[in-house]
This record gives sequence, C-alpha cells and structure tokens, in this order.
Amino acid sequence: MIDHLGFAVSNYEESKTFFGKALAPLGISLITEVKGWAGLGKHGKPEFWFGQGGPASGQMHVAFVADSREQVRQFYAAALEAGAKDNGAPGIRAHYHPDYYGAFVIGPDGHNIEAVCHQPEA
Repeated sequence: MIDHLGFAVSNYEESKTFFGKALAPLGISLITEVKGWAGLGKHGKPEFWFGQGGPASGQMHVAFVADSREQVRQFYAAALEAGAKDNGAPGIRAHYHPDYYGAFVIGPDGHNIEAVCHQPEA
C-alpha cells in the first residue's frame, strides 16, 4: 500500500549512522543520498527516507519487517548499541496476534522504531 516513507530529522549524520547500524540485521542498507536525504531499503529500492529538515515534528512509529525472530533480536541489540533507548525488548505481543514477535526502541528524535516478525518460531 505504501511505496515509501520519509521524514525530517534534526541531525542527518547521527540518523544515518543510527539507522545504518540498527537496520543492518534486517538486510536494510543505504541505497542512495539525494539532496540531503538518505534512502534506505533492500534490493536496490529505497523505501525509507530521512533528511535534514530542522527539529523533527512529533514522534513517529515505524515498524520494519523481520524475516525471523532472530532478526528481531539482532535489530534490538544493534539499535541499542547504536544509541537507541529500550522501548520494549524482543518478545511476543499476543494482544496483536499469537505470533506477533516484536522489539521497540526509541531512536534519534524520539521516534519509536520497531522490528516485527509475524511468523511462528522456526
């Protein structure tokens, strides 16, 4: 339904470093930089964009698909190592559905960043 998403960040380099490290376990990496904006994604398609635009206006929640629960755990560890704050350790969130396995961190500018796997444990 959504082709791509973009938002302003208060510190471009900090965000580029954070998202580069935090999303690497999910196979997401920097694809391109265009006029002060970074486009991250998989398979050569930038789907997640951010750029220098002054103070972020309000916090967002962005959830990234993980192919496995192990990727969720790796995302969480990488994000914390990159400077994120814990907002929900990896685990089942049965109130969404029985196989909803997610982890939440607060990244640069206070955004709630999540990795989620909807598959049962392999």
